[in-house]
Amino acid sequence: MNIPSNTPDPQPLAQIRTTSVDLGGLMSVLSKHLYSTPMVALRELVQNAHDSILRRRLEQPDWRERGRIEVLADAQNNLLRIIDTGAGLTEHEIHAYLATVGVGYTRRLRESGHEDSGLIGMFGLGFLSAFVLAKRVSVRTTSYQQPELGHVYLSTTAEQYSVSPIAARAVGTEIVLELQDEYRSLTSATRLDEILRHYCALLPEPIHLCGSAEAINPEPPPWRRETDTPLHPVQAQRRNLEFAGRFERSFEPICTMDVRPGDGSASSDARGLLWVQDGATYGTSDNRNLAVFVRGMLLDDDARELLPSWAGFIGGVIESNRLTPTASREDLQRDAHYSAVRHALSEALIDGLAQVVRTQPEAWRRILLRHNEALLGASLCDERLFLLMMEHLRVPTSQGQRRVPDLISRGALHVILESQQGFEAMLFRTLGIPVAHGHRYAVVPFLRRWVQLRGLRLVELGTEQGNRQLFREAELPEHELSWLREHLCQGERLQPAHFEPAVLPLVVVPDRDSELKRRLEADANDKKISLAALRLARQFTAQIDASHDSRLYLNLSNPAVDALLTSLRAGSAQAATGARLLRTFKTILASQDTLAADALGGALEDLAESVQALLRC
Repeated sequence: MNIPSNTPDPQPLAQIRTTSVDLGGLMSVLSKHLYSTPMVALRELVQNAHDSILRRRLEQPDWRERGRIEVLADAQNNLLRIIDTGAGLTEHEIHAYLATVGVGYTRRLRESGHEDSGLIGMFGLGFLSAFVLAKRVSVRTTSYQQPELGHVYLSTTAEQYSVSPIAARAVGTEIVLELQDEYRSLTSATRLDEILRHYCALLPEPIHLCGSAEAINPEPPPWRRETDTPLHPVQAQRRNLEFAGRFERSFEPICTMDVRPGDGSASSDARGLLWVQDGATYGTSDNRNLAVFVRGMLLDDDARELLPSWAGFIGGVIESNRLTPTASREDLQRDAHYSAVRHALSEALIDGLAQVVRTQPEAWRRILLRHNEALLGASLCDERLFLLMMEHLRVPTSQGQRRVPDLISRGALHVILESQQGFEAMLFRTLGIPVAHGHRYAVVPFLRRWVQLRGLRLVELGTEQGNRQLFREAELPEHELSWLREHLCQGERLQPAHFEPAVLPLVVVPDRDSELKRRLEADANDKKISLAALRLARQFTAQIDASHDSRLYLNLSNPAVDALLTSLRAGSAQAATGARLLRTFKTILASQDTLAADALGGALEDLAESVQALLRC
């Protein structure tokens, strides 16, 4: 009897194949897509020389000499040489690492417990970048492990290569690039200096260019300098400003702020300097610039997103061993370390600004002069910044830029919400009260927070709530109101009231609630606002009477208005002439804004005719 088996039918053995690499396609990626500029390839080769020196220190502890990297140019023969005194390579290592794409000895060292050694390499692509620049590459090398042997690697495409023994040279490596014609400019000492100073300014190993005795990176950055005698704060700040000036592209630095490991986050290892730029900014200006070095090599010279969005007047240089580069090594991966450094920079800025306020009053005055408006917005992004700046920042007012404590009048701050101020500005000029311009950047939210902390009132002129604080509404009989509307109003809603100063007979205030209702109820806004939000807004505005654009507050405390009402109640024919004069007064005052020329001309005619009528009586 045959029993069915649960064992699956045997499958034919799959043939194991080796993945091949099309180096021609990979070189196209390297030269045209991976790097923003082929000049980055030069950075990669100098980085390999740097890592070779660090490797020799790690593996040959008795080697006490200072490492050295030389970059030599031969314009006549279109050659470029990069020479180092590093570990060198054995023949086995040439095959295993130099000629194998994606395999790097440096990465193996870092993964074996030397993460904080300063080694830079990660992806095993650095040497391959030589073929972006060169039509032929040769590598002459002698390993510290076999100082009596030398080898030369030769290749024109990186797809095929040869390795031959040669006489031993000094331990280290020399890479010779026979440059493609389009990169002949790299044999210029000036061009080489520009590129290497850009990318390699913070590398600890000295780099000498074209036989110069002085390295292009002679001094470590301020945060790496260790001295037995601490510098005086003034000396330290001068040194930091000098360093910042070499990196700031467009502005002079006003002052610097330190970035230290652990600032705001234990997982941040970022070190460096931030500075405040001297160029004037406005609320929406964004001149942020940040250069990020990873293990001493520049990876991103426009890492502005690591700085807070409110810091549009800040520049900086930082370095980190934990930030992870992308494959091109020109950008940073947005991982946990990136977030930690971003938070650390925000904390360093806030702490640094507080330190400037305490210890550098002259620099703080310059910062306020250049960046007052930008700081208004910045202060709203963090409560610590607000508390630090609330007494220092100035806001635009009817009396010029003023500190907020200087605006307090009768236990309140006053703000006009529109740029066209009309009678509102005139009212407060008459009262002698400075009024903040609420249409300017960040002014209203800044003042709202300010009065909240100080327990004061903010009168927002033009809103229903603000008007109630200024005008004590009163009542008149309907027949008097009807007559006054006919003789005084030109589209405004009439509201009798008592207000100061008593010498002012009337004020016209735009109705912002009506304006809001019309804006929300316009069909075009259905496309600009979400339907749910639009419904909620329209529920609110449904209660608003939008039949008038503005309100005319008639001051019953004014002697002229009192005389007009007395004349009206007595049935005098002169009441109409008095009303005509008041209407003319209203129109002429409004001419300081955007009144049409014909309206002003009509008002002047009314004034002349009213005066003549009074004189005939």
